[in-house]
Amino acid sequence: MYYFLSMLSISDLGLSLSSLPTTLGLFLFGIQEIHAAACFSQEFFIHLFTVTEASVLSVMAFDRYVAIHNPLRYSTILTSPRVIKTGVFLTSKNVLLILPLPFLLQRLTYCHQNLLSHSYCLHQDVMKLACSDNRVNVVYGLFAALSTVLDLVFIIFSYIMILRTVLGIATQREQFKALNTCISHICAVLIFYVPMLSAAILHHFARDVSPMIHVLTADIFLLVPPLMNPIVYCVKTRQIWEKVVGKFCPKIS
Repeated sequence: MYYFLSMLSISDLGLSLSSLPTTLGLFLFGIQEIHAAACFSQEFFIHLFTVTEASVLSVMAFDRYVAIHNPLRYSTILTSPRVIKTGVFLTSKNVLLILPLPFLLQRLTYCHQNLLSHSYCLHQDVMKLACSDNRVNVVYGLFAALSTVLDLVFIIFSYIMILRTVLGIATQREQFKALNTCISHICAVLIFYVPMLSAAILHHFARDVSPMIHVLTADIFLLVPPLMNPIVYCVKTRQIWEKVVGKFCPKIS
């Protein structure tokens, strides 16, 4: 579990650091320009860490299923080498998936008025500024987004299997105890997917709303998960809570 939490933390940190320079420059210093190369690089890292976090959350759902369905075999099924190999595989898959996006943007011809809808660069936002044909970008962008949707489907399927397993437990106390181990992960899934889906829906279907709503929704998507995930897992995981309390509140000898 702690390997997965480390992967989740790295994804959250990557999302924050990817958008931090332009967001701080825009809100604190009024810098309203970004070089095309920097924009394409930022877009790559934001999408990379987004799909990586979705992949990590899907694997964590499987981790919770194994822990509840086969608790006695948990340590033999999800061994450290297997978890590390899974992390390397997901990272490699996501890099190969997102790597074409900046090159697809670079091949486009852009108009003179290049005003973005958000405080950082996103593929679907940048490609709309092109004067040339961007159908390849649209198709591949949807293909990349499908990866995140499939991760959500896998998470939902995992929790259906978890509920089937929990309902087969004899006592309500044991059922509650089993479900209680999933609360942190459920919160992390909601914290990640609700802002992301809200930003996507606003971007595609609510173009008449105030531009500030688009900006705030997109910023919430990148700010809330890195802020809330450490709090959720710190509160719900006793070992992490004890370590944090021990660091900030040392005992007097």
